[in-house]
Amino acid sequence: VGLPVIQARMPQRADNATYESVFSSALARANLRWPGVRDIAFGDLFLADIKAYRDALCARHGWTPHYPLFGSDTTMLAHDMIDGGLRAQLCCVDTTQLDARFAGNTFDNALLDALPSDVDACGEHGEFHTCVSDGPVFSPPIDNTRGATSLAARRFAYPASPPPCNGAETP
Repeated sequence: VGLPVIQARMPQRADNATYESVFSSALARANLRWPGVRDIAFGDLFLADIKAYRDALCARHGWTPHYPLFGSDTTMLAHDMIDGGLRAQLCCVDTTQLDARFAGNTFDNALLDALPSDVDACGEHGEFHTCVSDGPVFSPPIDNTRGATSLAARRFAYPASPPPCNGAETP
């Protein structure tokens, strides 16, 4: 889309106060770059408690949140994203919900077919996170190289250390 990215780097294992501080700083930088802009979009799909938290957080900073995907059917959405040219890899797998062998796999139709029936197609219950590396709006694509899978906190399988898109949201 041609817009510059404002990076908000979050330290691993950040507490909520740190998250809110980093988020606030990113909003302030956005405000400096685009005075008057007060709308922000999130990719949340159906976690109402997270949506309510984001609503309150944005309200404190004078921003209006939008959730264009909220309530979407995640299986249909996952297929639509793949069919639309999205390229992503699983950059974190919660091994209490999904086998570690999925870490680093390409987010594609074969992966969706291989997911157990109790795993959400978009990982919306925390089963996995993805790093989107290419798609119609990318110029150029992000070059990700898969490394050896490592385990953090005896639970989270990463296909590299540190993960290529630490803290990335699920598509």
